[in-house]
Amino acid sequence: MKFLIWIFIAVLALITLLLIGCGICFYMAFYEPRTKKNQSAKAILPPGDLYAPFREVTRRWAEEIRAMDCEEFYIRSFDGLQLYGRYFEYEKGAPIEIMFHGYRGSAERDLAGGVRRAFAVGHSVILVDQRTSGKSEGRVISFGINESRDCLAWVQKTIDRFGPDVKIILTGISMGAATVLIAAGQPLPPNVVGVLADCGYTSAKEIIQKTIRDMKLPARPLYPLVRLGARMFGRFDPDEFSPIEAVKNIKVPTIFFHGDADDYVPAEMSQRNYDACASKKKIHFIQGAGHGLSYPVASDEYVAVMKTFFYN
Repeated sequence: MKFLIWIFIAVLALITLLLIGCGICFYMAFYEPRTKKNQSAKAILPPGDLYAPFREVTRRWAEEIRAMDCEEFYIRSFDGLQLYGRYFEYEKGAPIEIMFHGYRGSAERDLAGGVRRAFAVGHSVILVDQRTSGKSEGRVISFGINESRDCLAWVQKTIDRFGPDVKIILTGISMGAATVLIAAGQPLPPNVVGVLADCGYTSAKEIIQKTIRDMKLPARPLYPLVRLGARMFGRFDPDEFSPIEAVKNIKVPTIFFHGDADDYVPAEMSQRNYDACASKKKIHFIQGAGHGLSYPVASDEYVAVMKTFFYN
């Protein structure tokens, strides 16, 4: 009898440790505490020497869009969250880029130059605060899984607001790139005419495992705990979709950008996404650009490549 009791205690202890481990992994990877109701005032660009040369110009870009006229939008996500976006008009009837920022980022931090860049190619812009960020609700980041569903809802909102003839380009940076690639692999209305994916990863699994290795921890045994934590506490499966599988179903022209000095999301991930992409496509590497810095490093080059791909 005592033996059975000790077995029960041991099993209970193992289950408890497993739950604690999954909870810690979930909190570190996917949970956004939202300590501030509105995160739009977050510091522009992450800390670190890599971003220091671009901090001032990015701040100016953010101030520019804060001073611009815009139309505010709210939509309701499939799981009941209120999501927020801002529309900046280049001219009536212009194609509209719907822009999605990166992991634990914000529209202003990651896309401060996005409006300027879009206007340079004759596009209007909807800047989206992804779930958990800015004025959008939510506490769980899902590495593009649920965010891709939000992307499809933003497409429908854009059609409803601007009419059946509106042309839409899905644009994303880092996790935002994963978001738009996964969304573009789903059936889309004919209004979506292009995709731009900047420094996106191949799958949540691969980028999470890469981050675990960067922390000098064993990636293979820890990733199942991360995935189980997401399923238990976040109610999503990070392996449900992946950009590298989604691109096999994309039908619209797709352009990939990546900085060749990116040490967070390796440039080879964009190369692999490009290789797997089934549609008209182009990949362009920006020399010397770190993660998310391709446009700040080479603005004119970035715009020229976009014009050539979409309009020549």
